[in-house]
Amino acid sequence: MDSTNEQPMGADPGTQLLNFSPDPSPTQQAPIAPMWHTVLLILAIVSVSWLGFVRHNGPHGAVVAGRLETYATTAILELVLIGWVAFGLKLRGIQLRSLFGKVSISLKAVVVDFGIAIVFWILSMMALATVAMMWISIESWITHKPIPVQTDKNGRPTMANPADDRAAKAVVQLAPENAREIAAWLMLCMLVGVAEELVFRGYLQTQFTAWAKGAAAAGVVFSAIVFGAAHGYEGARAMFMLTIFGAFFSLLALFRRNLRAGIFAHSWHDAFAGLAVALLHARHVL
Repeated sequence: MDSTNEQPMGADPGTQLLNFSPDPSPTQQAPIAPMWHTVLLILAIVSVSWLGFVRHNGPHGAVVAGRLETYATTAILELVLIGWVAFGLKLRGIQLRSLFGKVSISLKAVVVDFGIAIVFWILSMMALATVAMMWISIESWITHKPIPVQTDKNGRPTMANPADDRAAKAVVQLAPENAREIAAWLMLCMLVGVAEELVFRGYLQTQFTAWAKGAAAAGVVFSAIVFGAAHGYEGARAMFMLTIFGAFFSLLALFRRNLRAGIFAHSWHDAFAGLAVALLHARHVL
């Protein structure tokens, strides 16, 4: 644990903590919001995910709106989620910022969290790539079909067609194509990183842990399941992968006792994915 996260308030103006999250000890197990509030939040998340699945898999596929319009709609939904969580916490007299955990504002602490976020992201991508290969192999074994490998006209391996993969198709549709869209995409990724870490790792993970009488494993597992379920429009494989990814983020939050490293990694991941796809699309690779 980084020592910058352990300094008491008032010890040094440069290392003051913005706020303290409830101490995750077995003696503090009170839910942070009413049960009905959490149930409605989960139902809303699953409903939006289901609508996205239907929209992307209907007889005519998804009706793609302008990217800036899509970004704006997504931003509004993320802000609504934050507002709903803040409302639930207010019912229990808890401040929204408490969900961020023990966050030092010192430069050293910020750099440490950023470095941890980069290492976390690299290791997570390696782990998810391994899981993806296992999924494909098992799927091939169950269906008795060989693992699909696409080749170009010269017989060399090439990238799969995004139209054949729901997750890739969704990313291609959202990826920015010009300077204005790139700027909007980066701002959206920062908002999504904050909002989703706050909702899934800050609120839901804490709430599930409280319901499980302090069992951190329950908070990790169930918040990760809801996180995966929130991405139904990307297909079953992506939902499974994102459930695992969500569990990784939950473990990171437990390790750091704050959400900052997770916010960095989440925002970076989304931004990198969109910009990488935009670059490949511009070069007519996708």
